[in-house]
Amino acid sequence: SCRTTAVFQLESRGMKDLIRRLQPDRFEDIVALVALFRPGPLQSGMVDDFIARKHGRTDQPIDYLHPNLKPVLAGTYGVILYQEQVMQIAQVLAGYTLGGADLLRRAMGKKKPEEMAKQRSVFTEGAVQRGVPEPRARHIFDLMEKFAGYGFNKSHSAAYALLSYQTAWLKAHYPAQFMAAVLSADMDRTDKVVTLIDECVSLGLQVEAPDVNSSRYAFTVSGTHKIRYGLGAVKGVGRSAIEAIMAARSAGGAFTSIEDVCRRLDLNRVNKRVLEALIRSGSLDSLGHTRNTLMSRLGAAMQLGEQNTRAQAVGQVDLFGLAAGAAVPTAASSGAELPEWPEATRLAGERDTLGLYLTGHPIAQYEPELSFLTSGRIGDLASGRPAGAAEGGRWQPGRNVTIAGLVLEVRRRANRVILALDDRSGRIEVMLFEEIFQQHRAIIAKDAILLIEGQLRYDEYSEGWRLNAKRLLDIDMAREQQARRLILQWPAPIDASDPVRRLIDILKPFVGGNCSIQIGYRGGGASGSLLLSEQWLVRPAQELIEKLRHFVGPENLRVVYGARGTGDEASVGRGFN
Repeated sequence: SCRTTAVFQLESRGMKDLIRRLQPDRFEDIVALVALFRPGPLQSGMVDDFIARKHGRTDQPIDYLHPNLKPVLAGTYGVILYQEQVMQIAQVLAGYTLGGADLLRRAMGKKKPEEMAKQRSVFTEGAVQRGVPEPRARHIFDLMEKFAGYGFNKSHSAAYALLSYQTAWLKAHYPAQFMAAVLSADMDRTDKVVTLIDECVSLGLQVEAPDVNSSRYAFTVSGTHKIRYGLGAVKGVGRSAIEAIMAARSAGGAFTSIEDVCRRLDLNRVNKRVLEALIRSGSLDSLGHTRNTLMSRLGAAMQLGEQNTRAQAVGQVDLFGLAAGAAVPTAASSGAELPEWPEATRLAGERDTLGLYLTGHPIAQYEPELSFLTSGRIGDLASGRPAGAAEGGRWQPGRNVTIAGLVLEVRRRANRVILALDDRSGRIEVMLFEEIFQQHRAIIAKDAILLIEGQLRYDEYSEGWRLNAKRLLDIDMAREQQARRLILQWPAPIDASDPVRRLIDILKPFVGGNCSIQIGYRGGGASGSLLLSEQWLVRPAQELIEKLRHFVGPENLRVVYGARGTGDEASVGRGFN
């Protein structure tokens, strides 16, 4: 199935393509994979011959060259793949000794004309003496000479293949333990961690956020199909700080508050920068407060911790009459709970400290609207059919579609630019020719969320869809262009002393657009709907959407797309106007 990410020697894109074509079903095939995946065999046509013969294609029958060579070449379907096979052919057909066969192998590898002429003569004479027709002997020598330059040491390939088999077996049977181990091995390489966590998701494994109360330095298995993020993979948190955290946790149990953390840790080893990274990464979420609250209380908590450290250092009784070593009061812990950061801020903190979005995805806030802005989700491409499409609605090469996604990567190749786009349901590569890129370069950047219209093409090499982009639009701009109405379902009671004044204050900065406001109310035995006048037409900017969601609750705001006054507002808007 080519799911060989993190499997020794077998995880590159090119190797996965070779696995897909070869479909190995025995250990000898894995040995052959390692030997075949090199420039010489790939360029010589040997790989294609090997695959065709393994699958019994009639246009490429297995040829052992001579009946006596079947035991030598059976494992590679008649293809001379290994250096040892060159030596064995010389022994079986021409009577070479092992030492002489090794000299032949080396001569073929170095391609010295004088030595090769001598060896050709010795081989032909020996083969003829053993009943091999001279033309056949010369033909076999020519093939040996041709493939000797590509031949790989089988003992080397077999040793690699054994490790490949063992790691594949562990991944298949103990996926959580295996992936925790490989994540730990590559935890200093953020790009690799991102790839491996994607692989965990595809394997049905849940990667839990780092936790100051349960994480260790490395990634660990935390339950069936669960992996706990290692603190060592949090940027800005060094080994010394983690050792201090684990020692304090071991000595005094779980931390209970940010003040408790600062009181029990050596703040010379776990400084403010480290604690901020822990908060932003979600490592202190288990303390039961929002990250916003934890960050706001951090300064006071560190002051209390430093006060406690000084008191213990001098061994004196403080103003409260506490003996040295006793806990300093944690008055700061009584502060009011602050609302969580906006999702964009929270996720940006995770990206900066972990290198990825762990507890959400920036496109999540747009998901209720994507069905009106796009032709379908990227993940639908894998199934070959847009969600809800009829039998004739399959994706087809050349079809124009509109998709939306987060830009994970921007890379240049000659006269084109490649974007890696992710919408949480899947990923796709988008190609932009230079002219298209220059037209839209102002909005193309890593972490931008874009709406892209283009032409589908199917890449046989990777067995996946690609998109040739024609037009791009920032998703917030797309919403502003196409959203026609914001419907607020007025909750009862609403959390505001003067809700009407509060709503006015929210809407005023965005007045002047084309999007109407409709307010629905149900409660107290009555219900109604109010469409605000045209003086309250607004720009449905992301900032306005976020404020309204916070005001009435995310479940009480709906964005309607389409042309105002058509009566068909939710059924159009797929693509660009």
